[in-house]
Amino acid sequence: MFGLDPWQFWTIFAVTAFAGFVKGAIGFAMPLIMASAFASVLPPQLALAALILPVLTTNVHQALRQGPAAAIESIRDFRWHIGMVLVFLIASAGLARAIPQGPMYALLGLPILAFALWQLSGRPMALPIHHRRRAEIATGIVGGLYGGVSGIWGPPLVVLLLSLGIPKQEQIRVQGVVFLLGAAGLTAAHLVSGILNAQTIPLSAVLCIPAFGGMMAGFALQDRMDVAQFRRWTLILLVITGLNLVRRALSDWS
Repeated sequence: MFGLDPWQFWTIFAVTAFAGFVKGAIGFAMPLIMASAFASVLPPQLALAALILPVLTTNVHQALRQGPAAAIESIRDFRWHIGMVLVFLIASAGLARAIPQGPMYALLGLPILAFALWQLSGRPMALPIHHRRRAEIATGIVGGLYGGVSGIWGPPLVVLLLSLGIPKQEQIRVQGVVFLLGAAGLTAAHLVSGILNAQTIPLSAVLCIPAFGGMMAGFALQDRMDVAQFRRWTLILLVITGLNLVRRALSDWS
């Protein structure tokens, strides 16, 4: 079954369904969940390849859920962040085979964990509006660099949106648009790098099925959450994300 033992295939199938549910409910963390779990049962390059098409296709639906006009408006509003993500994601994709994963995970996970815990403690951090462009550029560069190497570029954007106080529906849409463009860049980059190839594409394509099933269930939950609940669960998910990245860093160093 795609060169995998049955238990490997059904494990990543179930993980993908769960990741789709979380993405539908909160709007992000799908590649984080998949990359973390897949790395435990698949070789690193196959784990990265397997998540690419489910991430790409689910982000199409998330980005266009309010229609193309709203998606285009989000692209215009966050063009600096998007531009940096795309440039640095493509530039760093060729380094996926060479860069040590441990330090990268630690440098991303620790700041995310600190930010989320600070926000959950009741001390929100707001970015002054005249600093927005610089914040977009900085978070875009960080997201792009990590995206090309690991397939994970969402957390810096989520931190930016929470800091700016973007409303729930707009936050979900902006995340979908940025993740979609990043996923398209990642797909193109790894078609060139060889990580996504004739052997890995079929597995990645099949995993789109549980991804969409989980996402539809997640959308139903998201629509029932108020703004406070959505923000709280987003921060909790960021804490889990940060802890998992730190765990992976320590595991790689041990």
